[in-house]
Amino acid sequence: MARKSIKTLFVCQACGYESAKWLGRCTECGGWDTFVEAVKKPKTSGVRSMAAKGNAPVPIDAVEIVDEERLSTGIGEFDRVLGGGLVAGTLILIGGDPGIGKSTLMLQALHGIARAGHKVLYVSGEESVRQLRLRSHRLGTASPTLLVVSEIDIDAVMTMVVNETPDVLVVDSIQTMFSPEITSAPGSVSQVRESTMQLMLMAKRTGIPTFLVGHVTKEGAIAGPRLLEHMVDTVLYFEGDRNHVFRILRAVKNRFGSTNEIGVFEMKAQGLCEVANPSAVFLSERPENAAGSVVTASIEGTRPILVELQALASSTNLGTPRRTILGLDPNRVALLVAVMEKQLGMHLMGHDIFMNVAGGVKIMEPAVDLGIVAAIASSFLDRPIHKDTLAIGEVGLAGEVRAVGNLETRIMEAQKMGFSRCVVPKGSLKRLPRTQGIQLEGVDTVGDAMELLF
Repeated sequence: MARKSIKTLFVCQACGYESAKWLGRCTECGGWDTFVEAVKKPKTSGVRSMAAKGNAPVPIDAVEIVDEERLSTGIGEFDRVLGGGLVAGTLILIGGDPGIGKSTLMLQALHGIARAGHKVLYVSGEESVRQLRLRSHRLGTASPTLLVVSEIDIDAVMTMVVNETPDVLVVDSIQTMFSPEITSAPGSVSQVRESTMQLMLMAKRTGIPTFLVGHVTKEGAIAGPRLLEHMVDTVLYFEGDRNHVFRILRAVKNRFGSTNEIGVFEMKAQGLCEVANPSAVFLSERPENAAGSVVTASIEGTRPILVELQALASSTNLGTPRRTILGLDPNRVALLVAVMEKQLGMHLMGHDIFMNVAGGVKIMEPAVDLGIVAAIASSFLDRPIHKDTLAIGEVGLAGEVRAVGNLETRIMEAQKMGFSRCVVPKGSLKRLPRTQGIQLEGVDTVGDAMELLF
């Protein structure tokens, strides 16, 4: 009997698209040089579906609602981002740059859960047990119910879960896991997809909350197919610069809580420490009477945060002025510069513009538009804005200042931080209750705002 030849195909490592031949560019996602050869897995016959195992459709109103208590990690900022704690059976994906502190955060969170009397299992595919013990000793996270193992075989991990029955599982990282049934190398699309699928089915079947630590690409997205983010319940990004002490944990997807919620941490010798009042931290080194500096209020999830916007407008002899933007949407800043040119008559085309959000925070909401305009105008005119003044509002193309959401919450945070004056959209003043201790001044256009600020 002739031996059957092994059939192969080519799989895009960015999106999972399969092709019978190698392609230089993926026709699905447009990625270059992303195809890797893989052995075609034959379709198995007789695979029983979940419905064949006893699962049958039921009326949705017949499903009993059970208010389960969430499991706390012992880290308040982490629980806030998760929506109040861990939900039974949830699958959480955490991504971030190398060395940002993902493994440190996981070890500290597991220690907090173990300290409450729960059994937790930390599976590392990148570090040995001895290396984990050294980190645990440095962080002070040793606990008899915190189990650690170095393993990359997903089948062996599944066996451990059955034998140990932990209350929480961490897999660090998902790109190192592999299934012996698939011939491709660990980290490939097929291996990551298969490993994640097995962990997802295990989490839903047993109710064990599971954390997956993921690598990121050069663009900052989690490595592997986008299917990975669709399969999990929660996607968290650990942001920050390794040269700065502050780290921000941001939720971009959460089926059991608010999206765009953030938690702020400070990296110290003993690990990650919570920052309970981020506004005070981000404004602690703000210069006084400096042109180009203004404070605005941003809402991250349910939390108001006051941040300092810094702008520098300097004249240039180049034909095309530079626009260097850090922490803000560059397209949004370019739009607002054009509005200032047209509506305020400021000739900014002959100036380089540099903008930065102090503290390494990233802000993308339009409510900080008025703060951006005020910071650029302050630097252009070389006239500082009073240190106790806050600017909030969305700016339209006609130069109008539009209302923003959660304005009352932002003003309360500003009042708590000692600000005495807020420049806000006039349309929002009618809906705001009277506030003692802070002066609210409404503006209709950016021209009105410039007259009040300067």
